[in-house]
Amino acid sequence: MPTEDNKKEFKKNTRKPPRRDAKPRSEFDNKLLEIRRVARVIAGGRRFSFSTSVVAGDRKGKVGVGIGKASDTPIAIDKALRDAKKNMVKINLTKTSSIAHEVLAKYGSSVVSIRPAPGKGIIAGSAVRAVLEIAGITAVSAKILSRSKNKINNSRAAIKALSQLKEVKI
Repeated sequence: MPTEDNKKEFKKNTRKPPRRDAKPRSEFDNKLLEIRRVARVIAGGRRFSFSTSVVAGDRKGKVGVGIGKASDTPIAIDKALRDAKKNMVKINLTKTSSIAHEVLAKYGSSVVSIRPAPGKGIIAGSAVRAVLEIAGITAVSAKILSRSKNKINNSRAAIKALSQLKEVKI
């Protein structure tokens, strides 16, 4: 019976290499908007794959939306993240992490309006909220003016609206 004085000590396995993290930490945060299972019809039936959309940004004024499609969800998410990084836009923020003036944009059938709201936080819904959070904007009010529930078009309309912002003059 082992006592506390003579506990068994474990030796480190020298034959195995030390474990490393597979991926280094990215400088961008990301948020998954949606995962959809899509199908294409072939002679033998349906062939399924996954389509994902991701919002990526640094929470300091850079944000982008990307879409990826693959037979596996992790691969589709990686592709969407690469696409989001490629399509990033820089947003001019005020000192209070808000926007300087009201903007309105249309993408597809989606229409998004974003206006500054000091001291109110982020008042927005769905994909527009995700875009604003990842961009690092904290005091705005946003409204989706169309009836479209398409998250990809709503998020792209939000990015189009944010890219219309003018430089802040102090």
